[in-house]
Amino acid sequence: MSQSREPRSREDYARGLPDHHDPTAGFAGAPPAQSALTLRLILALFGLVVCLAGGVGWLLTDLPAWPAFVLLFFAAVAVVDLVVIVRRKARGEPG
Repeated sequence: MSQSREPRSREDYARGLPDHHDPTAGFAGAPPAQSALTLRLILALFGLVVCLAGGVGWLLTDLPAWPAFVLLFFAAVAVVDLVVIVRRKARGEPG
């Protein structure tokens, strides 16, 4: 690797990362691909709320408990995704 491992700045992300290849860049006049971190953040929040409410609500019924645990597992996955998204946005990635 010929590049140093220094932390990247917002300008680095604005210019584009080295070795990044966007196969659709300029195809039929299309703009370069953009990161969708904000959309991913909104969808992760939605998934967290729905899975958490569904899991807790399911546990309050007399139905089998395993679907509730599946929903609560997906809620935990959404929390991990939220942490990753917030860290990426905090370091200055666009989106």
